[in-house]
Order: sequence, then C-alpha cells, then structure tokens
Amino acid sequence: MFDRSLPPESLVAFAREVEAAGADDLWVVEDLRWAGSIASAATVLAATERLRVGIGIAPAPLRNPALLAMEFGTLARLYPGRLAAGIGHGAPQWMAQVGASVPHKLALLEETIGAVRAILRGEEVSVDGRAIHLEEIQLVHPPRQPPPVIAGVIGPRSLELAGRVADGTLVVEGRGPNDLPGIRALIEKGRAGAANPGPHELVIFTHLCIRADQAEVRAALAPVLAEYSQMLGVPEQEVFTVSGDAAQVAQRVRELWDAGVDSVVLRPVGDEPTRQFAEAAAAVRPAGSGD
Repeated sequence: MFDRSLPPESLVAFAREVEAAGADDLWVVEDLRWAGSIASAATVLAATERLRVGIGIAPAPLRNPALLAMEFGTLARLYPGRLAAGIGHGAPQWMAQVGASVPHKLALLEETIGAVRAILRGEEVSVDGRAIHLEEIQLVHPPRQPPPVIAGVIGPRSLELAGRVADGTLVVEGRGPNDLPGIRALIEKGRAGAANPGPHELVIFTHLCIRADQAEVRAALAPVLAEYSQMLGVPEQEVFTVSGDAAQVAQRVRELWDAGVDSVVLRPVGDEPTRQFAEAAAAVRPAGSGD
C-alpha cells in the first residue's frame, strides 16, 4: 500500500521501487483530506510496467456510479488487466463532513456496485432504485477486459452483500486468520444468493513492521494497535499485524494465504516503507522458490 501519510510527489518513485522488489499489486487509498484514488491509480499505472493497481476504496456516497464506471473504464482500456476497482461505504464521519451521508447505505452500495459492473461490461444501464437513479447509461468505449469490482466492507450484512454483488471483498486491517472463516462464511452466504456467481477474490490489508528488535516493533505498532482495537472492538492482542523479524513476517503472510486470502496488501508502519516491503518480499518469496 502507498500509505496516505506519504506525500503524493513520492508516489512514482515508491511504485517503481516496490515493482522492482517483486510486488504484484500496489494499492492506493481515498481518505478524506489526503489524496484522490483515481489520480493516484492513473499515475502508478503510467509509471510502471506490470503492477496491478488497486483502488482501496472509492466511497459510494461521494462517487456517482456513472462517473465511477467512466473512470474505471478509461483506466481499464489504457491498462488492460491491471486495475482492481474498490468501492465501499466510506467512513460515516467523513461522509457527514462533506454532506454525503445517506439513509440507505447498504442499498447505495449494492446498487452502485451492480450498476458499475454492468456498465463496465458494456451494457446499457437504467436504475431507479432506493439510492441511485440512472437512465440509459452506456459507455461508448467499454473496456475489453472489465476490471474486478471489489467491495471494501466490514460489517456482517456488508460482507454478505459483497459476496452477492461484487467480484471480490477487501478486508480491513487488523483482521487475521482467526477472523477469516467467519468472514468467508458471510461472503459465501451472499454468493449463494447471487444470480451468476463467478470467481471472488479475497484481499486483505494488514500493517507491516519488519525489524529484528522486538521492542522497536512493539513501540512502532503501539498507536496502530490502539486505533484498530477501538475500531474493531477487540483487545489489542487480537489485532493482527504482519510484524517481527523477517522469518516472523514471512510466517504471518503465509498464515493469511493458508486461511484463503488471495492478495495480502502490506501497509508499512514507520520509516523506509519500500525497504520494509523489499525485506518482507524477499523473506516471503526467497530467490528460486518459485512461490
């Protein structure tokens, strides 16, 4: 992940460094007052050769579905197969700050994801729903390879919704292998109700802190653990991170893969984020491993 705390002018160098270090994906974020995700994604795609770029996430209350489909479709035409398009509810306090609070959050997300996916497939879309209204919207230049639309969600009903309407689910930082069976069960419940369920990618964000000194790791992660303990409503010791020395980091990543995660997105904590990623990547995928 290109963390929101990093200045936008460092994005190109960051992207090229993590691509050289072996990253498959680079995810950019859209948090209020930081940077815009569409501009960030376009910049990374233009500056790199093979990275898939994930948008994590575009808030549905702020983004009209027709406009989202236009933006995603343009990037998918220019860079086929290299975009993962994340859409979510948006943080309630941020949506309130910009006058974008909505009464029907679940309906808005479901209708938005459904409309965006259909428009990206080249369909003419009309929706008169509980939350959105579209009339005869069709892209003139639909992408030949529509990008996966991934729902960034947390709550049980939203996870079920993701399984029903999205191409994948993005799991928030702090969740770990012990949480994933319950998360996957909710997603599968939603998929059981989908008309034509296809492949469903499971993506997880997780904080990375790689240091040999365990005291330094604990000090660096202290504010993260406090924040996510409060957000998730769990004790700090239950907030999952990918942290420790190189061997511990590799083991933690593999635990997520073994629990069924398809894409592990590392969010470095502290200084030298690209160095931390490079060390983690080397530990997880040692030379000649073929992993």
